[in-house]
Amino acid sequence: MMQSNEFAPEVGGSCGARLKQAREAAGLSIEDVAAKLKMPARAIQSLEQDDFARIGAPVFVRGQLRSYARLLGVDLEEQLVASPIASTAPSELISHTHTPRYRRVFEQTTRRAVYIVMTAAIAVPIWIATRHPAGNSAVQSLDMAALPAGDAAQLARPAAEPAQRTPVIASIGPSLPPAAAPAPGAKSLTFKFSGDSWVQIVGNDGRKLEEGILGAGQERSYAPGEVANVRLGNTAAVEVLNAGQAVDLTPFSRANVARFTLSSDGSLAPVSD
Repeated sequence: MMQSNEFAPEVGGSCGARLKQAREAAGLSIEDVAAKLKMPARAIQSLEQDDFARIGAPVFVRGQLRSYARLLGVDLEEQLVASPIASTAPSELISHTHTPRYRRVFEQTTRRAVYIVMTAAIAVPIWIATRHPAGNSAVQSLDMAALPAGDAAQLARPAAEPAQRTPVIASIGPSLPPAAAPAPGAKSLTFKFSGDSWVQIVGNDGRKLEEGILGAGQERSYAPGEVANVRLGNTAAVEVLNAGQAVDLTPFSRANVARFTLSSDGSLAPVSD
C-alpha cells in the first residue's frame, strides 16, 4: 500500500475525481495502478470517471474503489456509505424458464428408464455367455478329413447334446486297462495333452492300445517296444517324449495330423502312404 496522505486531496468531489487527483499527485500512470492492483486499465479509467455501470455489480465497484483508495492512501469510506452504490440492492433473479412439475417428473423417469435399458443391454449378454459357454473350440479345430469316419461323426454331433467335460474314449477293440507305468530308469514313449486330440495307438501285436479323444491334462506312457504305430490329431495340443527327449512332430505331420511308426530300437519314422 502507498502511504500518500501528504498528497491526498481535500474531501470533496466524486470518488473517481479524488482517486485521479491522488494518482497524479503520486506520479503514477493508469497502467502503473492497473499493474499494482492487477486490474484492467479500462477498469481504472471507469473508476476515475465514475462510470460504474461499465464495471459490473455494485459489490464489485465498492471493492475496487476500496482497493484503489488503499493503494493511494485516500479515505473514501464516508463517500461510499453515502453513495448510491452502497444502497443499491442486489438484482433480483427472475426465472424466465419455469418448468412444470409434471415435466420434471417425466424427464427424471425417462433418464432412469434409459439407464436401466443400457445396463440391461450390457449385463444380459454377459449373463447369457456365462450361463451357456461355447463348445470346446479345440475339438472343432481338428482336421475332420484326416479323422476316421466314425470319430468325425462323433465330433460333428449337434450342439444340443449335453456337453461332456471328461473326454470319452471310444475303443473298437476289447477294453484294455491303462498301460502300466514303466519301471524307473526304463526308456518309454510318453504323450502329454494340453488340449483335446484324437489319438490312435497300435501295439506291436496289432492291437489298438488307445483310440479316441484325450483331453487337456491327460497323459499316456508305454514301455519300449510296446507301440508300433501312432496317429495324432491336433498336434499342437500334444507333447511327445521318447526316452525322456521331446520329439519334433513337424516331419511326421500333415494337415495338423501326425503319423509315425516306431522301430524295435525306439526310433521314429514317418508313415509311408
